[in-house]
Amino acid sequence: MKKMNRFSLLLFCLFVFCHVSCQQDRDLLEIEDPIEQVSSQYGTPFQNVPETEDIIMYEVNPLVFSSQGNLNGVTERLDEIKALGVNVVWLMPIHPIGEERGIGSPYSIKDFYGINPAYGTLEDLRKLVQEAHSRDMAVIMDLVANHTSWDNPWITKNRSWYEQTEQGEIKFPQNWTDVAQLDYTNPSLREEMKKVMEYWVLEANIDGYRCDYADGVPVDFWTEAISSLRSIPDREIIMFAEGAEKSLFNADFDMIFGWNFYHRLKNVFTEERSANGIFQAHNEDYSNLREGAHFLRFTTNHDDNGWDATPLEIFGGSKGALTAYATTVFMGGIPMMYNGQEIDVPDQIPFFFPKTYTIDWSINPDVFEKYSEINRLRNQNPALRKGELKRLSESEDVISFTRTLGEDVFFLVFNLRDRNSNFLIPEEISQMDWTTIYGDDGSFGNEALELSGFEFKIFKSSLD
Repeated sequence: MKKMNRFSLLLFCLFVFCHVSCQQDRDLLEIEDPIEQVSSQYGTPFQNVPETEDIIMYEVNPLVFSSQGNLNGVTERLDEIKALGVNVVWLMPIHPIGEERGIGSPYSIKDFYGINPAYGTLEDLRKLVQEAHSRDMAVIMDLVANHTSWDNPWITKNRSWYEQTEQGEIKFPQNWTDVAQLDYTNPSLREEMKKVMEYWVLEANIDGYRCDYADGVPVDFWTEAISSLRSIPDREIIMFAEGAEKSLFNADFDMIFGWNFYHRLKNVFTEERSANGIFQAHNEDYSNLREGAHFLRFTTNHDDNGWDATPLEIFGGSKGALTAYATTVFMGGIPMMYNGQEIDVPDQIPFFFPKTYTIDWSINPDVFEKYSEINRLRNQNPALRKGELKRLSESEDVISFTRTLGEDVFFLVFNLRDRNSNFLIPEEISQMDWTTIYGDDGSFGNEALELSGFEFKIFKSSLD
């Protein structure tokens, strides 16, 4: 009888153990595999995702974008974003952020499948995307694939997904002590991150990703992940890497960050370096580049604005900031704006929690119109975004070039100094008839064009 009781007790213990173990496995699966709960695409995939060369991108920092500081606050201003000539909206990270060792950075992700309650709900995101699509704008999300917060559930449930020291301590990348470094030699992690990327495309109908610190993640992972995303039926996916390595294009990224061009442009304005360096940067970027691959060109973004200075400070005031932006728009690549630069926000904009700042959208409406006009010219004239670029005469202070597509020819000249400059007109330009499409009305003489400080002009002609 005692033996029977012991045997029964043993069976009971095994039953309890198996039940608890199986339940833990199910709980783990619920955390790791929510993508399996998405059986179909939410909403209708956006059918007008722009070709890469036609993109004008707009970076949104939801924390400061509106007084609400949430996704609905972004949705309410989509008409204004559209009026700028934008066709792709990039949302900075919207996930819950880590508290353990945290410093308030939105790039410390606590839950890749969640939305920060301060920003709203999944329904709020879906509404934002739907409203953007109805205005003919695509939406991409920020993806932080290199690391997680220290209180992300993956750390306790899947410790092997992280890089560790010989003593078993999880590493952090570079000097970013608020985040834990993921280990892409682990096949399970790779599969899970691909599911994360698929999840938001299916669940919220977004149109792609800006991939944070893409250089920190192996190129072969990006190759697999992007291929998987592009295999989703009836979808066009935008993939943009925050990285400097051209090898990222081998993974089928559409764009990478144009830091080389930005730093050369900045040096021309802040250190009076030769304007010729801008052409050198452009040629370095686009040498040996596959067809369809592009660099994102910008004069500010959340990092440079938050940690360095505003465009007004870097480029010599409102007029210089506009001229610098126009240079990025028309020389080639994909132009990007950061929220607030279109109204000359004079402050460095924070992007760490807690909320301490809100953009005042009532200031400088005239500046908004100037940025809108530049973007509108690019959108309305294919030659200005994909015409053949030909450099004209060299100058320390002025850059000039033509862009030609079919019969349309545009002549563009930019004074990058805060003082008057005389530009000697090349013979090939003086022999053509030109119409002014940006700048003061009137034609120029056959020998020289006088430009005031930070002035730029655009002319149009025809080859027929």
